[in-house]
Amino acid sequence: MRSGDLAVAIRRALERTSRDGFRLLQYSVQSDHLHMLVEADEPTRLARGLQGLAIRLAKTVNCVLGRRGRVWGDRYHARTLATPREVRNALVYVLNNWRKHVPRAEGLDPQSSAAWFDGWRRVRPRRDRSPIRAARTWLANVGWRRLGLLGIGEAPRRRR
Repeated sequence: MRSGDLAVAIRRALERTSRDGFRLLQYSVQSDHLHMLVEADEPTRLARGLQGLAIRLAKTVNCVLGRRGRVWGDRYHARTLATPREVRNALVYVLNNWRKHVPRAEGLDPQSSAAWFDGWRRVRPRRDRSPIRAARTWLANVGWRRLGLLGIGEAPRRRR
């Protein structure tokens, strides 16, 4: 999912995700799954937004690969973030997750929203059309920043 026509198509599908009280804040595409940070105005919007996104992405994958049938092995795994620390950790996990999978990975993940993210310590965000939306909640917009901007070299902790 990280290369060629499929990667381009997935990014385009993600660009069309935010609407009607459901916002894609950050994402990263891995070889066989995605990591996303989303926010919604209410629980129903979250459920419908994720359902619509799963359908859109499945249709995209099937179209590009010229196949039919089920794309996702299981449903999404959601976790509600309640503290600035949890949001900051989630941002590191989503934006720098490739460091866990790609040996000696450097810079920003090209298959993520990292280039448009405005919370890096030493990187200015791209100003062209962004596939992500601005957060509206205090936690996702302001709260996590009180713990410090993200370093480009930070990586999610490996499980033991």
